Amino acid sequence: MCEKQAFGLQWHITEKCDQRCKHCYLYGNGAKCSTPDLEMDDMKHLLYNYISFCEECDRRPTMSITGGDPLLYKNIWEFLDLLHSNGISFSILGNPFHLDSEVASKLKSLGCHTYQMSLDGLEQTHDYMRKPGSFKETLQKIDCLKEAGITATIMATVSTINMNELPDLVDIVVEHGANRFAFARYCPNPDGYEFLPSPDEYHDFLELMWNKYVEHTGCNTFFSLKDHLWKLFLYEKGLFDISCVENSENLILDGCHCGICHMTLLTDGTVYACRRSKTPIGNALHDSFYDIFWGKKMEEYRQYDKFSKCANCQLRNFCRGCPSVAKCLTGNFYASDPQCWKK
Repeated sequence: MCEKQAFGLQWHITEKCDQRCKHCYLYGNGAKCSTPDLEMDDMKHLLYNYISFCEECDRRPTMSITGGDPLLYKNIWEFLDLLHSNGISFSILGNPFHLDSEVASKLKSLGCHTYQMSLDGLEQTHDYMRKPGSFKETLQKIDCLKEAGITATIMATVSTINMNELPDLVDIVVEHGANRFAFARYCPNPDGYEFLPSPDEYHDFLELMWNKYVEHTGCNTFFSLKDHLWKLFLYEKGLFDISCVENSENLILDGCHCGICHMTLLTDGTVYACRRSKTPIGNALHDSFYDIFWGKKMEEYRQYDKFSKCANCQLRNFCRGCPSVAKCLTGNFYASDPQCWKK
């Protein structure tokens, strides 16, 4: 029997955080934590709302817990125990500061399979972007997670500030034995547009990263090609073939998951179509996830023929770039991806 297709929920369970990252969409432009943590009764309501949606749609619930720093949520262990009692394994997207061997072992026992931490450049750049000392702290916690049996993932956010450092960062991540490495592009705050690379700069960056990944072929670190523009890059190199996929003209087979198999839940119950830009489509404290996902607001993010550039591209059903980067830059979800180099 085939496993059910997953439906992902990224749940921001708290806004509390030890860092004030320069590119954070919660604390950007000097914003402060404004939403209090929900009580467990509301958390239970949201969880069972999500489980019911997955049952109605015959999907397997797949959850990423984040914040803020999710370990700072006031009822974190009660909440994770609730997930465990409902058979939901999860990943955590968080910080290294509250991790130790005991915490990692407890997370594993409750169903945590992956813990993602961030490194945004080499030490000086990363500590400037996030918090002094966090570069070394992050590397130190890789072994802590692995010893507990949790996949240690390192994630980078790419901008013109750090993109030239990321190939060297790969060497460091591999040396420290991280299980996975990936990067995603910076979604700009209103005052951060100058940190977006040009299309040619981004293409050259992908070339450097691809060569670095090839250099480390056979190592114990898995390199996740998270950015959808990897599809275009590999297609142009003859390493991604769409001709062998039946009905590829009519089916959305890969690329941006927005409106297809993912939603984001904020600390006050607000549901976003995509976590990377302001895309509110409802509130799951008051409405069912089913009605939200199949409602008119979410339907606005499934109009694939509206893409100004991607609609006429042979890779439309496999890529579509990052619509949220386009939305942050232009206000239009369907505008051209500002880093896509395809003419």
